[in-house]
Amino acid sequence: MVDQTQPWAERTVEVPPQRNAGFRPGVASVGQPTEHRREPSTEPFPVVGHEPSGTGWPGEEQPRQRMPLSYHMQQLRRGGEWSAFGALFSFICWGIWAISARGDLTSPVLTFVLTVLVAIGLFALARLVGRVVWERQFGRVRRTAKGAHLVAGVFLFVVGVAYLRQTEWVISAWNWVTGR
Repeated sequence: MVDQTQPWAERTVEVPPQRNAGFRPGVASVGQPTEHRREPSTEPFPVVGHEPSGTGWPGEEQPRQRMPLSYHMQQLRRGGEWSAFGALFSFICWGIWAISARGDLTSPVLTFVLTVLVAIGLFALARLVGRVVWERQFGRVRRTAKGAHLVAGVFLFVVGVAYLRQTEWVISAWNWVTGR
């Protein structure tokens, strides 16, 4: 009997030696070789196709459902009052500046068009940053474009103030009102 004081001893069992007919230790029984077997030695497994269940394979990221263009356009319109206010204020201030310049309007028109193009680029940049930060990093869904419209509106408002600061009679009137 095995010494039961060892921790492994209680999990082992002694088996009495048995004699099996035809068993020789260290020698494997192999069938007789045959010439040119036509049958495969193994049977192939049947191929099982993937039936979609709506959940996909484990660990596979699900594709996002594409929204129609009308949804995206509606999303871009929300918050547009900020951009509209900034554009209107900038246009009025640009008009005052352009009229007070008393000359050819080619340069002021080109300046305003360039300002609007920069505002559109700033709006697009704000949307891109919002997509990367808000949607991808935080995993949130954007339902409006208020932040991007606010950025563009503030930019256009500041540009309008800059147009007014370049107009001499507006600065004179401002100094007179404030008492400087």
